Amino acid sequence: MTATGPAGMRQNYDRFELNEQDVAANPLDQFARWFEEARSADLMEPNAMSLATATAEGAVANRMVLLKGFDAEGFTFFTNYESKKAQDLALNGRAALLFWWDKLHRQVRIEGPVSKVGEAESDAYFATRPHGSRIGALASPQSRVIEGREKLAERFTELEKKFPQDVPRPAHWGGYRVRPLRIEFWQGRPSRLHDRLVYRRDDPEAQTWHIERLAP
Repeated sequence: MTATGPAGMRQNYDRFELNEQDVAANPLDQFARWFEEARSADLMEPNAMSLATATAEGAVANRMVLLKGFDAEGFTFFTNYESKKAQDLALNGRAALLFWWDKLHRQVRIEGPVSKVGEAESDAYFATRPHGSRIGALASPQSRVIEGREKLAERFTELEKKFPQDVPRPAHWGGYRVRPLRIEFWQGRPSRLHDRLVYRRDDPEAQTWHIERLAP
């Protein structure tokens, strides 16, 4: 009998391999390689990532956000500092990121402490956003209960008239940087014998990364 529903859904992963001798010694370099391949794979938003946070009591929540930068210091995203995710990070300053690039049969998992970026960096990124997105950051009391979409639209229109050109970055909006302690690269393989290579270090300042293979 053929299974129906989610239990009967199958995909065979067989596009690439992930071998220790082929990867970069530094996971940021390896991520850069894979990210460029994801950008070239005609994915809708290769910089989309799941961000998982937790309260001080350990209640976990996740949501999709957009990666806006990565370098030796870590992975950067921007949001409202009064949002649910920001409230979690204020109480529990660690997070996990997950990228899923389906056409490449790949995922990347990143874990580490999180800190706010400097105001100058937030200002610089905010200035690059489309005008409507900057107005939206002012208009939306993110994660709070609102009366209805109409009220939000009215607020947006008011601010659009007030700031027809230059839009100041609100003090409650800015960036965070996840400084990785652990980065796992996952490559789908046939028969669910997936390749998993994990890079780990003891603290965010350490220069040395240890690479290990995990069972799928």
